[in-house]
Amino acid sequence: MQRSFYLDLAAAGHSAPIGTHLVLHTRKDSDAILLNGSALGGVIVETAERFQTPLAVPLMDLTLEKAALLEEMGVASSEVDAFHFDTPPKFSGSLKITSRMQATCEAIHHVAAKTSILPIGMGIGPFSLMTKLVKDPITPVFLAGCGMSPEEEPEVAVIERCMEIGTELILSYFSAQAEAGAKAIIVCEPAANLVYFSPNQLEESFEIFDRYVMNPMRRIKAMLDAKGVDLIFHDCGELTNEMVSRFATLDPAMMSLGCSRCLWEDATLVQKSTVLYGNLPTKRFYSPQLTVSDVESLSVELLDKMHQTGHPFILGSECDVLSVPGSEDEILSKVDAFMKTAHLHRV
Repeated sequence: MQRSFYLDLAAAGHSAPIGTHLVLHTRKDSDAILLNGSALGGVIVETAERFQTPLAVPLMDLTLEKAALLEEMGVASSEVDAFHFDTPPKFSGSLKITSRMQATCEAIHHVAAKTSILPIGMGIGPFSLMTKLVKDPITPVFLAGCGMSPEEEPEVAVIERCMEIGTELILSYFSAQAEAGAKAIIVCEPAANLVYFSPNQLEESFEIFDRYVMNPMRRIKAMLDAKGVDLIFHDCGELTNEMVSRFATLDPAMMSLGCSRCLWEDATLVQKSTVLYGNLPTKRFYSPQLTVSDVESLSVELLDKMHQTGHPFILGSECDVLSVPGSEDEILSKVDAFMKTAHLHRV
């Protein structure tokens, strides 16, 4: 898409949640829909209509890539969640897309073929995928930051091999989404944060952050550029200003950051050709302790302070808004509240 598409949405005071999970779980056959591309596409379209947005966003399910990799390596589906590598994976075969991934691609095609709204893809970033593949990713990342090589330290060898094959899988999946018709892809790197990278090491050098986060992301950005697909970058982790500045060098069409960040301060770190998105605390929308009035106040603060910066901004969720059984009405009331607040703010 032309960059003006996103900038025009921001200029118009657009607001929207990442809310497909909410709509999906109003359906009794939600599990079956996950494997039915056209039905899933219908839910994505319904979500866009429900929240009056031209952004057709699929589920933010960041478990698919790990399951795909382990399925190809013969790991039983019942063991995937708890499985971790303790030696470098010995895998030289082709990385195939699973039925869940295929359904997502078919859903994207459904949106692209049958509507005029923007078909968007979704997936995890290479570093965040790696953290799901090993039991303790923090120690080897620290050791690598101390200068330990894969030849010197077996744990470093494990994470670097996981990064290598994980990046190839992710590139294949994003390519398939692009071929299905995605015009933008949300790449989620929530693990690229201060939990996994030592603040003391980062004060001395960003070399290991660049090697493990930025270099794979640059490969993804180059592939998306070659296919004419926009990057929407998402990281809801605890970040430093330098991390945000580095993410901005990817020149994403939109950047989505978590509520630990003050977006009006981040506006000074990000070029105005990138729309900032977020970052209401939607992970807490299920809780009665966060009231509708609180959400309205937070929304007004974000809208007012972002308006003062002059930076393109779309009010939305810090992450995907999950449906929590028994709290559906509570959650939707707060989503509706921030969207109504945004509407009144622009009238």
